[in-house]
Amino acid sequence: MMELEKILHKYLNGNATNAEIERLKSDSEYSTYVAISETTATLGAPDFNETKTFDAIQGSNYTAPKVKRLNPLRTVIKIAALIAVLAAGYIFVSSLDSTFTTEIAQKENITLPDSSKVILNANSELTYNRGNWNTERVLELNGEAYFKVTKGNTFSVETSQGTVTVLGTQFNVYSRDTIFNVVCYEGLVSVSFNDETIKLPAGNKLKIENKKLILNTQSAKLLPVWIGNESSFDNATLGTVINELRAQYPISITAPNYINAKRFTGSFTHTNLENALRAVCAPLQLEFTIDGDQVRIYAKGEK
Repeated sequence: MMELEKILHKYLNGNATNAEIERLKSDSEYSTYVAISETTATLGAPDFNETKTFDAIQGSNYTAPKVKRLNPLRTVIKIAALIAVLAAGYIFVSSLDSTFTTEIAQKENITLPDSSKVILNANSELTYNRGNWNTERVLELNGEAYFKVTKGNTFSVETSQGTVTVLGTQFNVYSRDTIFNVVCYEGLVSVSFNDETIKLPAGNKLKIENKKLILNTQSAKLLPVWIGNESSFDNATLGTVINELRAQYPISITAPNYINAKRFTGSFTHTNLENALRAVCAPLQLEFTIDGDQVRIYAKGEK
């Protein structure tokens, strides 16, 4: 955010590049300042002709205006009221939530007010309150995100299925439908779900389905693979894998319900749909067809 404030300063002084201006416009908060600046730039003062104005005054019965004595107390009250209105407006704006949303096949890098970094995966949403951030570092996540947290007071990521709490570390949170996965890459995280709390050290991962612990084991990966445009699964249902395919590709997928319970361990790429489907279907003895944005997955031998 400090970087955006510097770019805004350059923009207001006419020194920002086109790329920097686009960065401001893409931010939900700073785009408002750009819009105000562009609107006021189109405003102009009315034409003023000194000679005509002087002749008009000379030709009229001009009477000097009466001097009205101001009431100092009333002026102070008006100024105080104006300051109160401005302060209330600032408090209201500061109390609003900041929300970041990614679409299908989109990822976004986010810098929080304390310089913590977040990478938001596709088809996900992250919300936090900027006004309370210095005293309460709490975010709400729906989807998947990787966090690199600056050390400080408690940092919490709340999802519909559980909460991850840290002081300063690196970790990944996945929360979609009934699946809740957490991987700790550095430090120690605390995972709370279904009235249970588990301390997860670096190099370990949790897998929770329907609020029940399925897996608590080590992870050899140094970073989440989706940052490198690949989705990875460890004994996940095919239904979960299909949902992630929908998040990474603008497609509609149909498949018979009975194959959704099949279990898949492996990964698929985010850059080639046919290769991704082949990587998922081949190990499960499944076939697929692609017709535009329509994908059909079915068991071998089916028509």
